[in-house]
Formats: sequence, structure tokens, C-alpha cells
Amino acid sequence: MIEIDNLSVSSGDFHLTSLSLVINTGMYGVMTGPTGQGKTTLLESICGLREVSQGTIRLNRTDVTRMDPAERNIGYVPQDTVLFPHMTVVQQIRFPLKIRKIEPQKIQSRIAELANLLGIESLLDRKTQNLSGGESQRVAIARALSFEPDFLILDEPLSGLDPINRTDMQAALKSISKQEGLTVLHVSHQTDETNTVADIRFQLANGTVKVLGGAD
Repeated sequence: MIEIDNLSVSSGDFHLTSLSLVINTGMYGVMTGPTGQGKTTLLESICGLREVSQGTIRLNRTDVTRMDPAERNIGYVPQDTVLFPHMTVVQQIRFPLKIRKIEPQKIQSRIAELANLLGIESLLDRKTQNLSGGESQRVAIARALSFEPDFLILDEPLSGLDPINRTDMQAALKSISKQEGLTVLHVSHQTDETNTVADIRFQLANGTVKVLGGAD
């Protein structure tokens, strides 16, 4: 469960004030809204990447408002993917597991599992600079899922895909979220994407979060 209660946060001259929302455990939440309304700022706050000035963030009913990002067990895919330029795809996925000191055999098994789920088996030996935008996003999602997080935070994760691949990835994300028992918050500007994956929909506009209901 992701709970945001009366949250206020600032980014330069931009301010979000008194925001609240709830995504129940195992639900896939999608947030829409005009550009520049603070969706990324909210996601970064949940992940612990931006300091909160007021309010509470709870994950599975634990107050994580002041916890370090690494303690929140969140897989995060930012808009720009931020892959490590010197690593191959397999190294990208392996990295979060190595720093958590997971056994090598389990690491290899997890990499193979995610490569199959996300259709990136043929990319494992490639360097970042040899990936298309869509391929990079798939790899970023695999890396975010590698350590089996409880929560997945996605900031426009499919924006670099063509319509056919985007449709395939919508189905994959929905399936993976259910298979892995994830609670998800996904920012999107695509109506078809929202309707395909969302269990619950939100809109952030004019400093207010509105619940729009489930998918159509």
C-alpha cells in the first residue's frame, strides 16, 4: 500500500501542498495531468529523492517519510531512464543485486527471468549506447525489478516506444505487476495506456489530486 497524507514538497519556486492519495496493496495506479503540475516531484518524494516539508509517506503502513531511498524497497524508473553508460545490459540488471550481496546463482536466474519477461534476451551483451530509446526503457524497467521490490514507481516509462511496442509493454507491465505482487504508481499522458493498465486512476492538476476511478 502507498499512502500519501497531507504532503507538501517544493522544487525551486514550484510547490505542492497538502496532497493525499492511497493505492491499496497490489493495485496498479496511474496518474495523469498536464505537464508542469508536479507529477515527477511527487514520485521523487515517494522514492526519497526529494525532501518533504510536511506530511507523511507510508509504504505498507510504515512511515518512510525520513527514510533513505535504499530502505524503501522501491523500484524506480525515471523519465530519462539513467542507465550507466559504461555497462552492458546484463551488468545494468545485475548491479542492484550485487550491491545487495545476492548469491550469484540467484542473480543469474533473476536476470534470465526478467530478460524473458521483457523480451530483452538478445540485448544482454549490448552497451547502453547501442540501445534504442525503447530498448533502454525496457532495460531500465528490468533493472528496477531486479531486486524484487514491493513497489514500482514509473515516470512515463513507455514514452519512447512506437504504438505496437507500447501496446506489448502495457500488457507486460500489467502482467508483471500481478505476477510479482507489486503496488504500482505509473505516470502517463497516454489515454490508451491508462485504460489498459490502471486499477485506479488519479489526476494531478492545479495542486490537487483527484481520484478518477478504475479503468474504462
